[in-house]
Amino acid sequence: MFSPKPRGECPGASGCGHSSDDREETVMHDHRKLGRELDLFDTDPLIGAGLPYWLPDGAVVRHTLEEYIRTAERRAGYRHVYSPVLGKRELYEISGHWSHYSNDMFPPMDLGGEQVVLRPSLCPHHAVIYRSRSHSYRELPLRMAELGGMYRSELSGVLGGLTRVRAIQLNDAHIFCTLDQVAEEAQAALELIRRAYRALGVRPARYRLSLPGPGGKYVAAPEMWQRSTALLAEVLDRSGLPYEAAEGEAAFYGPKIDVQVADSAGRESTLSTVQVDFHQPARFDLHYIGPDGAKHRPVMIHRSIIGSVERAVAHLIEEHGGAFPAWLAPTQLAILPVSEAELPNAEALARRCTGLGLRAEIAGPERGTLGARIREARLVPYQAVIGAREAADDHVALRLRDGRRHDPQSADDVLARIVALVAAHSTGLWDQ
Repeated sequence: MFSPKPRGECPGASGCGHSSDDREETVMHDHRKLGRELDLFDTDPLIGAGLPYWLPDGAVVRHTLEEYIRTAERRAGYRHVYSPVLGKRELYEISGHWSHYSNDMFPPMDLGGEQVVLRPSLCPHHAVIYRSRSHSYRELPLRMAELGGMYRSELSGVLGGLTRVRAIQLNDAHIFCTLDQVAEEAQAALELIRRAYRALGVRPARYRLSLPGPGGKYVAAPEMWQRSTALLAEVLDRSGLPYEAAEGEAAFYGPKIDVQVADSAGRESTLSTVQVDFHQPARFDLHYIGPDGAKHRPVMIHRSIIGSVERAVAHLIEEHGGAFPAWLAPTQLAILPVSEAELPNAEALARRCTGLGLRAEIAGPERGTLGARIREARLVPYQAVIGAREAADDHVALRLRDGRRHDPQSADDVLARIVALVAAHSTGLWDQ
């Protein structure tokens, strides 16, 4: 379903004809308002605060984003797992979450004489999965990834849209490696993040080295903190990335590199992160067998390319004003038959799109004049107009979201070009 944009607003970063400076000065997209107008997500008090549900178009965006991440991780040597969203309280006592983080966790549930908790993080589960099998140094680095649910007991006053929710789908991964491998693995994780940002059309506001601060609940291990901080600073320096140190922003178990993004009002949030953790490998007694035949402690790198799927989609809505890159758009091609006579050609074209993996929708004459339908589909990357002449030649007159128009050309050539751009995860609509 096409969701028309309110009059007077440009479609966003993917090509409205306005300069980026003009857009930043005049347009401030609120993902909560725009997400509802575009039928991406909504909330209901009967389900509960901080628990949004995804409508079909929003589910397409979410699913496409998740599949992009899974594919990128597989190509980078990660192996995916599934783990339960529940765990015994003892699990989080061992990890340190219970003593350092329990105020943000949901209360335990009593089940058969045991206390079970909705997990606030995936890392304890991944530590247990690693521990369940013996590992040799030849297997390291072992890269374990999951897109999994977790839960935070956020206060109702801080909840908002998709940016602060109580049920979170987290893009998470943990790399178990030797000390000598930490810098290279963390740098590779940063490069994964940078490639994803290029594909998503996202601009980092800054890189932050997040350190402990006074008064926070942190693991008391000064030597561990010093080692971890030195490693992450080395990674940032080797990557040539400018960064700022920020006290009070570290995880309770270690420092981290946070990739900050900003909304149109300049408010910052953390989208991606890379963390070095000596704490949990020791707490869970993780080890690998070294070349000397003895047990050695691995280092655990926590890494997230896009963080929470909810927050990532919220940022994408605001960054692009609903005009997503073509590979991510809920509808990639709007097919516009001029009259009822061209409807069979439109239906045939839609079937070809489906066979090629493109998301296409027919907007027929029953939905108004051609001009009205073009305006209604203004956020769709591509519009294929089919008149009598185009129908006779199996051609389409292609219109791009940014206002460019192409002379009628072969439908097969148009679809082949769109498929290639989508497969490349390009943020451009057409070759320049």
